[in-house]
Amino acid sequence: MQVIKFYEDLHNLAELGFCEFKTSAYLKEKLSKAGFYIQEVGQTGFYAQLTNSDYVVALRADMDALGHNIDDKICAIHSCGHDAHSAMLLNAALIAKQNNLIKNKSFRFLFQPAEELGKGALFMIENKALDDVNEIYGMHIRPKQECQSNQAIASMYFAASCAIKFDITGLSAHAARPHLGINAIDSACALINAARMIYVDTSIASSIKVTRFVANNAVTNSINDKASIVFDLRAQDNKTMQELKEKLLQAAKVITFNNSTYEYEILNDIVAAQINSLCAKECYKACVNILGEENVFKEKNILGGEDFFFYPVKKGIKAGFMGLGVDCTPGLHHPNMSINKNALNNGVNIWLELIKNIDLRKD
Repeated sequence: MQVIKFYEDLHNLAELGFCEFKTSAYLKEKLSKAGFYIQEVGQTGFYAQLTNSDYVVALRADMDALGHNIDDKICAIHSCGHDAHSAMLLNAALIAKQNNLIKNKSFRFLFQPAEELGKGALFMIENKALDDVNEIYGMHIRPKQECQSNQAIASMYFAASCAIKFDITGLSAHAARPHLGINAIDSACALINAARMIYVDTSIASSIKVTRFVANNAVTNSINDKASIVFDLRAQDNKTMQELKEKLLQAAKVITFNNSTYEYEILNDIVAAQINSLCAKECYKACVNILGEENVFKEKNILGGEDFFFYPVKKGIKAGFMGLGVDCTPGLHHPNMSINKNALNNGVNIWLELIKNIDLRKD
């Protein structure tokens, strides 16, 4: 297998969402050289397809990296494993073609941009890349604490996730005369405390927390008239997420108590997992056939978000989503994340097993 070489190449091509030009070119060059039909979707998204059956099965990988602030410079780093996802799907596609594994159905190898922005799947939908797809499958590497090398999760139930930014405006004043100003930092802190008093059904996993707080007028002895804070919201189902959002926006009225004003923006809003029972069985069967039943978790619920689930929610496509153990440490979205590269072979084999099983299935 070439998956480790593919992974290392893609790891060094890390690019942010909708800017995956080198990444996309690398993948398309390998696939077109092998004889795949390539359909571009926007500037960086695309899919490669084999055969032209009426029944289309899509296998999806995301391509974008995360932007980390390192020494006050935004750097694109593959800290979520999208390089691994693309490498595994590329290798599986090439082997499937070489070994003539696809005979009865059309398999669409979908390479999606901008998952980290929460907008890539919607972009692929809007550009009709999914219009004739009957089933779709995805795979994501997992942290070591959740799933170790030589283990897999057949069905990953991701949560709904949302990021909301509040831009708060007060009034500048000298720090010696704070009564003449309106401190935007005080107003931001009031909202943070109000958010801590938000409660929803505790039997459903959820969380709300601040992930960014910026207030810097470059002067240490004056009142800040601007502050910006971002809340990250998570909920295991869409109904609870809606309740969280409504309660946070209601709580934001506390900002005006001190005569501050504010505007808010929903930066991303991702739906909770929707997994089809048939697809779940296909994923479980493929994982067990490769790793053995003792090494496969049938399902897991997590509070991570994944824009993949716009495909079943928006298009009504039957969907399955797997997790792959690669001993990911210290964890996803850490700039120094590392994985067991050898475990990527398991991902390639699971993809190939899934392809063979689905291709031979009588619908």
